[in-house]
Amino acid sequence: MATALKIPFRYLDDYEGVVILQPQEDQDWDALYEQVCQAHEAHSKIEQDEEGNVYVMPPVGGESGWQETEAVIQLALWAKRKGHGKVFGPATTFVFPNKAKHCPDAAWASNERVYAIPYRQRRQRIPIVPEFVIEIKSPTDVYEKLQRKMDWYLRNGVELGWLIHPDKREVKIYTALEVSTLRKIDKLRGTGPIKGFTLDLRPIWKGLRDEGE
Repeated sequence: MATALKIPFRYLDDYEGVVILQPQEDQDWDALYEQVCQAHEAHSKIEQDEEGNVYVMPPVGGESGWQETEAVIQLALWAKRKGHGKVFGPATTFVFPNKAKHCPDAAWASNERVYAIPYRQRRQRIPIVPEFVIEIKSPTDVYEKLQRKMDWYLRNGVELGWLIHPDKREVKIYTALEVSTLRKIDKLRGTGPIKGFTLDLRPIWKGLRDEGE
């Protein structure tokens, strides 16, 4: 059962279904974030930017949830075979060095980064920057905002990012050197930290369509 917020905040905006809460001056950002998480426990994605603003995302629909799971499963199976990193799904909160908190739809982090963190902290909101992230646009997402988010990831230590737009059958690949766009491809091959991984995009393109649709 959701609880009411017990600490002060300023309601900043409600944009495309995303509720944005802004901390008061000198307010503890972590305390605000934790209170928002408690008050909106039904939401799987609650993020916080480097200015302390908290974003409560609307829950995704059935197809988007399935597409996220498909990407996580494929990445996790590869990572398990390789054994040199861990895969995380959209319910995982990563705490970046500037205190921002983000929940990519899928992420891979090397064992070196994961196990450099004490076990007690690994059980909580994990304070690492994953080397690789995937974001998949849902019908409630604003594509331009997701592109800005991917730029932010790369500026803050992520080495490789994939932004997948299922309706357009489009993938934007983000690296430190460039952003490239691929359209209507069936497979996407990893580079850099995930060299050797191949994401089969066909089930993501198909989504939950029936054979006759």
